[in-house]
Amino acid sequence: MRSLGIDLGEKRIGISISDPTGLIAQPLLTLQRRIGKRFPMSSLASIIEKYEVEDIILGLPLALSGKDTAWTLTVRNFGVTLENHFKLPVHLVDERFTSSRAERIINTSTLPKKKRRDKKLIDTIAAVLILQGWLDSQQTR
Repeated sequence: MRSLGIDLGEKRIGISISDPTGLIAQPLLTLQRRIGKRFPMSSLASIIEKYEVEDIILGLPLALSGKDTAWTLTVRNFGVTLENHFKLPVHLVDERFTSSRAERIINTSTLPKKKRRDKKLIDTIAAVLILQGWLDSQQTR
């Protein structure tokens, strides 16, 4: 059973995928978004089919207080759209601090400085953190 992790941003969408056992999240790619353009559903459909995805894990950007923001509502609506379009369960996961954690992970890596500044890499690692958190929570159930 594979799960797909999504870190939805206004400019980029970080994508991660679990291993076939559903235990380990792995970075997959970052999709580019263009302002005013529709979400790249066909790209996501290809990934879902190729990896035989059974769950979608979507990062929910809550405010520090834990309350919804305007962007949170956009992401919630997007989750409903994904569920209706792909007929797969969509699980919303608190994503507070995932981008800053992703930056810390990247900055402490041995990657070249230019690569560490790549925003796409941050979004993909954030998607890994979102997915791994959800996978871990499923193991304790």
